[in-house]
Amino acid sequence: MSVQRLLAVMLKELRQLRRDRTTLAMIIGIPVMQLVLFGYAINLNLRGLQAAVADEAGTNQSRALVQDMLATGVVQVGEHVQTPQELMALLRAGRISVGIAIPRDFDRRRAEGREAVQILVDGSDTVVQSAAVQLAQLPLDTAPGGAAREAPISVVAFYNPERRSAVNIVPGLIGVILTMTMVLFTAVAIVRERERGNMELLITMPLTRLELMLGKILPYIGIGLLQTTVVLGLGMLLFSVPIRGSLPDVYIAAMLLIAANLTLGLLISNIARSQFQAMQMAFFVFLPSILLSGFMFPFAGMPGVVQWLAEVLPLTHFLRLIRGTMLRGSGVAELWPDALALVGFTAVVLTLAVLRFSKRLD
Repeated sequence: MSVQRLLAVMLKELRQLRRDRTTLAMIIGIPVMQLVLFGYAINLNLRGLQAAVADEAGTNQSRALVQDMLATGVVQVGEHVQTPQELMALLRAGRISVGIAIPRDFDRRRAEGREAVQILVDGSDTVVQSAAVQLAQLPLDTAPGGAAREAPISVVAFYNPERRSAVNIVPGLIGVILTMTMVLFTAVAIVRERERGNMELLITMPLTRLELMLGKILPYIGIGLLQTTVVLGLGMLLFSVPIRGSLPDVYIAAMLLIAANLTLGLLISNIARSQFQAMQMAFFVFLPSILLSGFMFPFAGMPGVVQWLAEVLPLTHFLRLIRGTMLRGSGVAELWPDALALVGFTAVVLTLAVLRFSKRLD
């Protein structure tokens, strides 16, 4: 083995790496992103869960109890309603994770040591369900002489009372799989044509730029729907994951995510100079999507700035749609803000991809 020849190959590789700015950015960017995400953004201690209160008692003692719950930091009350039925409607629509129901005879129940409060929890997220149990540990002065004992507070979990993790994970897996495959498929679409020498042929074809972009992504919609069907079928067969909502709504939610991811991959394909770069950039999208969307770690435990960043990710909105549809029986119409966010993302990113492609035609 010649050391001189070995050094020559090493120097050649380093020179190529120096010219590849995308790879250099990934060498630094991926470790920094992982450090920030795991060290700063990921927090397993849930704080600031969206909650609503139905205080039918309206007494000083009931208001003091609500203040005690807020002081724990586990919940933040955004709405006050009149009845527990309204709390259930908010839970079903995904607008809150926790509902606090205080009956009219709260003071008497509290004095007698009977169940005085119900905490209604969206059990489709098992982590939220565990965090809500902390609220049931608040002490109330119900014992003679004012001594504190365990609060007569019950936690009622809806949509997944058995706390089976598969019920929460399987719908999320649909989004993760669609994100990984759809972005990657189209991320290499334009780059592959350029590397194969077919770009000039595509440019000279009697197609508008928009028609060419749509032609590149539409075939993959069927693949994405097939993947959705496979995961749904296996989830029901192997893990008894329910579909409480409308099956067409489930597929509408999937199509919205598929479209968003395909256009994102198309934009990456127009930016990257090689298939290797395209795959690197796609991986750069996968990591924050999985970590910040609420699939692996609780969304409510993230700092506010990170939550704002996560709202840009298509997977964040899809998880709300698919869990609301499959587990809570909500419809896409009820969850329209997240559906609209995916439509807006698709429109903006597709426009950017078309504009980027037009620059390469010049």
